[in-house]
Amino acid sequence: MWVERFARDIGELGQTGTGTPQRALDQMSRVAARDIPGCSAALMVLWRDLGAHGHAAPAGRHVVVDYGASHSDLATAFEYQYTTDQGPTVAAVRDMVTVRVGDTLRDQRWPRYTSMAVQCGDRSSVTFPCELDEEVVTFGLHSVRADTFDGERVTPLVVLLAEHAAMALHSAGRYTDAAKDAAHMRRAMSARSVIEQAKGIVMHARGCDATEAFEELRALAQRKRIKVTELAQRLVEENAAATGTGGA
Repeated sequence: MWVERFARDIGELGQTGTGTPQRALDQMSRVAARDIPGCSAALMVLWRDLGAHGHAAPAGRHVVVDYGASHSDLATAFEYQYTTDQGPTVAAVRDMVTVRVGDTLRDQRWPRYTSMAVQCGDRSSVTFPCELDEEVVTFGLHSVRADTFDGERVTPLVVLLAEHAAMALHSAGRYTDAAKDAAHMRRAMSARSVIEQAKGIVMHARGCDATEAFEELRALAQRKRIKVTELAQRLVEENAAATGTGGA
């Protein structure tokens, strides 16, 4: 049965001691997309609550430590969620509840996310947050078809799968190195700022608004087959070099 196969595959990944946290999350996402019926793509995100770690932020303000997506379109959609604070994944970690989307076209909770989700093929989904030590893992299943995940049947199963995946991550010991954690934290905290800077550059050059600027960044990132954050960083660096604002 697919449940046993998925649990076995995730468990095997948890036993491997090599690779980066992002690689582990990528691998688990691909396993979920491959093994779970009806799942077209999967997304696993590791979050940290800034307010719970002594930062100048209220409790419940989560930032991304790392994430893995089985498909690049889903990664793009998640980056949009993170920069706009709209969508099922950010809602799941913010409210610490399971979030179901029967049909993105019918759902009115996140109007700014609807267009992006449809473009990226995210028609229905279920996302569950699971606590992992002092962090949170969100486990999301996504489908190109509407009403794929039946709430009564699938949601309890997703809960069990998410907990199993979180245990695999924990047993692998991937997040016990404080130096690595700090590096991932700094990268996640700077990602939103970099994207906002890049959007400002595009808005100034094109005379467009913030949404149109992000759409242009997303489209160019897809053509170049890189993440939006990577493209944004390149654009900011090139702009700083061209204007002489990079600093010495």
